Amino acid sequence: MRIASIFAVGGLALTAAACGEAPKDDNNAGSGAKKFSACMVTDVGGIDDKSFNTSAWQGLKDAKAANDNIDIKFVASKAEADYEPNLTQYVNQKCDFILAVGGLMANATSKIAKANPNQEFGIVDANPGDANVYPMQFDTAQAAFQAGYLAAGMSKTGKVGTYGGLPIPPVTIFMDGFVDGVKYFNTTKKKNVQALGWNKETQKGSFTNDFAKQDEGKKVSDALVAQGADVIMPVAGGSGLGTTAAAKASGGKYSTIWVDVDGCQSTPDCSAIITTVVKNIPEAVKEAVVKAAAGDKLPANPGFVGTLANNGVSIAPYHDFDSKVPAELKAEVDKIKADIAAGTITVTSKAQPTK
Repeated sequence: MRIASIFAVGGLALTAAACGEAPKDDNNAGSGAKKFSACMVTDVGGIDDKSFNTSAWQGLKDAKAANDNIDIKFVASKAEADYEPNLTQYVNQKCDFILAVGGLMANATSKIAKANPNQEFGIVDANPGDANVYPMQFDTAQAAFQAGYLAAGMSKTGKVGTYGGLPIPPVTIFMDGFVDGVKYFNTTKKKNVQALGWNKETQKGSFTNDFAKQDEGKKVSDALVAQGADVIMPVAGGSGLGTTAAAKASGGKYSTIWVDVDGCQSTPDCSAIITTVVKNIPEAVKEAVVKAAAGDKLPANPGFVGTLANNGVSIAPYHDFDSKVPAELKAEVDKIKADIAAGTITVTSKAQPTK
């Protein structure tokens, strides 16, 4: 699967009960065939998390734009207890393709998939290993390694930080890459920038235990700032908006690195965001749904793994920080991408998906 570009997601002003509108005609259907229904179940962060749920929904919208015979809709999970009922309701509605979003949904998706072996499922950020579940995973440690190096290079205090929503693989993979990028900066530059909030060896660190509460994100990042961090990367969905908003209000005391969706396209806090560790979920989801609608088999093994080499992961443009990031540092970050893609630099994480 070839990933082409990063889609501008923007802030979607959708309510939890909203659904995608069905196409009004069958221009691309050719024969007026039955609509292909792609139905998405969000994680608890909701459709407007400015993160992975927003990204996945964008992918469905892009698939519909590519083939207006594709009908899309979603249901928002308010709690983890909603996963199974929400998935089951779409099975009962005879959706052609059911997309689960987020690593927390892996067990529920696997359970429902096993009970319905003829139903086609997809999942973002997990691989439950079922033949009828197409996994879309992302080696975000690679791009986060670039971000860690960049953060270390931008820090004035010699301390940077990261925190997560929950200690689960789709979160800790970012944190692993980030701290290793800082370490690589220290090695190559003979510096001693500290990475706060995460210990890769012990897999222990700072978490909000939530993907929606902005006050929890602010609380955790306030603690990191109090310890001296002046660049912070939240990996906590909507909770991270508490950090970006506080950074924006700090008047430049500290800045942030966003994740999943380019923060300058998806949040109001661009002026406090140096860059974003992007997961190109929209293109992966779009390609999966378009292929499924065309009758192509989506192989659960190997599924899809996004990397720097296939543009499945990347770092976003520097936007407001473009003039603030030294040209030499930009060049070094670009060189790291080339070296990782070529295998000259190996990035490791216990949370990495298998390729």
